[in-house]
Formats: sequence, structure tokens, C-alpha cells
Amino acid sequence: MSISRIIANITQYISEAAMRIFAPNDDAYPVIGVQPFTGDPYKKGMADNW
Repeated sequence: MSISRIIANITQYISEAAMRIFAPNDDAYPVIGVQPFTGDPYKKGMADNW
């Protein structure tokens, strides 16, 4: 494999990654807003027991 082909493959790999990072989002998450907290409140002494 020639040096120019290796450089072309590396350049293509990096440019495809950059296009994926900076492309518009294609997520299809529903818009549901803020969810209320339903967990237990933090207790200082309980953090050491688990």
C-alpha cells in the first residue's frame, strides 16, 4: 500500500468523524419537559454505608 493511499484513508477517516460530530442532530427524542425528582433526599451519614 502506498503512502498516498494511507494518507488518503487517514484523511477520510478524520473528515468523516468531524462531519458526524458537527452534523445536525438526528435524535428523535420526544419533547416532554422537566421531570420531577422522585428519589430520596441526600443524607450526609448514609453516603458512607453503601
